[in-house]
Amino acid sequence: MITITEFQKIGVGLSGFGMFFVLFEILLYFILFLSGLAFIIGLRRTAHFFFQRQKLRSATFFLGGVALVLLRWPLIGMLVETYGFVLLFKSFFPMAFGFLATALNIPFLTFTMLNKLSGSSSSMV
Repeated sequence: MITITEFQKIGVGLSGFGMFFVLFEILLYFILFLSGLAFIIGLRRTAHFFFQRQKLRSATFFLGGVALVLLRWPLIGMLVETYGFVLLFKSFFPMAFGFLATALNIPFLTFTMLNKLSGSSSSMV
């Protein structure tokens, strides 16, 4: 029989708590994101945003991922959720990257990376 020291017992307990809180945090992040969006733009506009005809597939992936996390499939649920999130907000990313380029005002990032990500051109023509 293998003997387990007190430090090993504490390590197993701390690892277990860490894994629990990581999964719990991810679940809370998406729930708080959805409720925050509803408070910012209202329930009707939030529902309209998620259930537009062109965004129905991405909303299904996002909300399906939430359901998978709640049904104890956290890894698959988070991957599906992330895919849905990227599909839902892909039109918002260029605007966010453009804002970061102007707000941060970091020379290398402003003129190369963030402008490419935002889709804007530095050409005057």
